[in-house]
Amino acid sequence: MKRVGSFPVLLSLGVLLAIVPVAEGQSSGPVVAWGSLVAVESPDLEDLVAIAGGGYHTLGIKSDGRIVAWGWNYHGGECTIPDPNEGFLAVAGGYHHGLAIRLDHTIVAWGSGPGNPPAPNADFAAIAGGGYHDLALKSSGSITAWGDNSYGQCTVPAPNADFTAISAGRFHSLAVKVDGRIIAWGWNYFGECNVPEPNADFVAVAGGAWHSVGLKSDGTVVVWGSNQYGQGNIPEPNAGFIAIAAGQAHCLGLKSDGTIVAWGINTYDQCTVPEPNGDFIRVSAGECYSLGLKSDGTIVVWGSNSYLECNIPSPNADFTAVAGGTNHGLGLKSDGSVASWGFDNDGQGTVPEPNADFTALAAGDFHSLGLKSTGTIAAWGSNSLGQCTVPAPNADFTAIAAGSLFSFGLRSGGSITAWGSNSAGVCTVPAPNADFTAVAAGSGHGLGVKSDGRVVAWGSNDYGQCNVPTPNSDFITVAAGEYHSLGLKSGGTIVGWGLNTDGQCTVPLPNADFIAVAAGLRHSLGLKSDGTIVAWGDNDSRQCIVPPPNERFTAIEGGGYFCLAVRSSVVSAVDPAHIPTAAGPFRILSVSPDPLISSAEIRFEVGTAAHLSLEVYDLAGRRVTRSALGSVAPGRHTAVWNARDAAGRRVASGVYFLRLRSDEATSRGVRVLRIGPAM
Repeated sequence: MKRVGSFPVLLSLGVLLAIVPVAEGQSSGPVVAWGSLVAVESPDLEDLVAIAGGGYHTLGIKSDGRIVAWGWNYHGGECTIPDPNEGFLAVAGGYHHGLAIRLDHTIVAWGSGPGNPPAPNADFAAIAGGGYHDLALKSSGSITAWGDNSYGQCTVPAPNADFTAISAGRFHSLAVKVDGRIIAWGWNYFGECNVPEPNADFVAVAGGAWHSVGLKSDGTVVVWGSNQYGQGNIPEPNAGFIAIAAGQAHCLGLKSDGTIVAWGINTYDQCTVPEPNGDFIRVSAGECYSLGLKSDGTIVVWGSNSYLECNIPSPNADFTAVAGGTNHGLGLKSDGSVASWGFDNDGQGTVPEPNADFTALAAGDFHSLGLKSTGTIAAWGSNSLGQCTVPAPNADFTAIAAGSLFSFGLRSGGSITAWGSNSAGVCTVPAPNADFTAVAAGSGHGLGVKSDGRVVAWGSNDYGQCNVPTPNSDFITVAAGEYHSLGLKSGGTIVGWGLNTDGQCTVPLPNADFIAVAAGLRHSLGLKSDGTIVAWGDNDSRQCIVPPPNERFTAIEGGGYFCLAVRSSVVSAVDPAHIPTAAGPFRILSVSPDPLISSAEIRFEVGTAAHLSLEVYDLAGRRVTRSALGSVAPGRHTAVWNARDAAGRRVASGVYFLRLRSDEATSRGVRVLRIGPAM
């Protein structure tokens, strides 16, 4: 790639590198998501003692009494557990809410639901979450019901006593009496409250959207109500069941041998139990997905993942970059493959084959883009306005960006190719269309950075998102939200302009030390060189509250009302307490430019002839690449690092360390800041 821009030399010779021998490659790790879509890391999916599925969110209790939650978090915070998050005994999921019982047998509720139970909030032994109503069983055997009562689902039939188990369907309620009878009330259009005879010998009950399930003491299951999707067709043999659960239109049964049987609608594979199907001790169901808890405390979730209710596709590890659309996400693995989650109604999550050799990703409203190492672009999802029809020649691309209904590709020669909707002229790149080094796409506007550090903006300008503030200089990368724009300067500051009704253009102080920038619809993100994230703007879905620990992040992205980030799986190996004091008979004199965008020139001096290699490490101590310099004579020399890893992929923004190495010695490490897009 051609050299772009010119920057002052900012040498950092005082930092040495404590090396941890690890495999070559770009720093990678799990994806963390927060805001309207929440994802958790693998340790949060271990050591669980209870699980529950809501409408589109999932809940679990850890052995220490904490609740973990993931999935949809838009309706008032389905995944936002009230403080203190500790001392919980039981948990249940409603359609857009959750509730739990504390050690003192009181109930706490959160999300968009009926709220806490009526007074007295005490002495509860079991809970159940329905569509818009909740049930709670007292230790005395009576039931408290609250919330929507449009169909009488909260009017417990008399006598309200001697109950042993409860469940809440979408608009109906179910309970088991001490004598084994089931009492049902509420919506009954499909017969979901008509318990079949003989109504006796039941030990458990589960309510779906329009059907009901009962477990008998002899291990058989009975289903009644709607059978539109086969949820009433119990697979043979109907025996040996010890627990049941019901989703919108599917059923789950846990057998005594630890296997799960599932039946009913299977549109999202919610009835296709993953292998190995065994060792399960608990079962639960969400709207269109299923959950099983293993005896070792791990959870298995399968079915619809439109709202991350099944979390980041397993294994949530080894990601290097992310991209967020309105309601879908993409993750780039270190092996060049892509994982997807969220909405796929237009195919935006269905990565075309071969799913390999990707180096960068971008996500629009309902379409996705992937840049291959060959310089070609793969596009998938909605193509209603040609946003997935890459213009010929599909070659020589170095960067990509996806707007609402249009796409951009930056070519190695510095020109931008645009396709899709041309509303407000967003696909008409201003002349001269040349010398661009970075590109970004908003809802209806485009941004490009020139090699001289200027930003060019075009397209919709209703909110001033194309009015670049002065001085328009020294920019190295840009990001675009719905109606606002962000630019990162080479000095590490961020500039915002355009719509600012939610403060999305007001960068929090101190505005310094940023190495990457990203934008959601009406919120903004900045990644600092120390691996922390700063978020500002619209916070209605808590998208500006970075989940702890806020550390070791290496990549960021803004989605519709959510955020995505990659956290390094390796704790930083750069520890000043373990810096070596000896240096070899050669040294690095300078690195320029620093910060660098596409390449850096390393000037070094050799005292005694030696066979040398140039090594680059990331902040986590992971070796990014090693280049053999051959036999080097005494004197001063230069080498170039092209900001790529050992596989030839452009590295992400961040702090890197360079050093020289021979068979006998190493030089002192030199810190350099790589800043800008991973083109």
